Amino acid sequence: MNQKRIVETTLRVRYAETDAMGVVYHSNYLVWFEVGRGDYFRALGQDYGHWEQRGYALPVAEAHARYHAPARYGDEVAVRTWVEQVRSRSLTLGYEVVRADTRLRLVSGWTRHICMDSQGQACRLPLQMLESLGQS
Repeated sequence: MNQKRIVETTLRVRYAETDAMGVVYHSNYLVWFEVGRGDYFRALGQDYGHWEQRGYALPVAEAHARYHAPARYGDEVAVRTWVEQVRSRSLTLGYEVVRADTRLRLVSGWTRHICMDSQGQACRLPLQMLESLGQS
């Protein structure tokens, strides 16, 4: 059985990320997903800039988040990121945000990315990316 690679990023909730109720505003979790995504690719040895320099982009085509429990100012959270699905022209990454101390799940979700070439046209994921994801 193939075990998925999970990359974990730890963040501390900043005051600016909270709303009037003192909890993290919902859209900030999508920003944290992006932080996790960047760290995931860096863990593979290829940050996002690596792919842009080669003429590829991975814009978000869909995003989903399910909110389980609130995070508050000062909380330390861990963003867990992994590959959910690889297709010829798309990549779906899964996320889970948990409290770093208790591992209480705060948010779960995913983002789907379409591979685009430098002209903005959908294209196949490059072989080097597939190899680094273990999908070649």
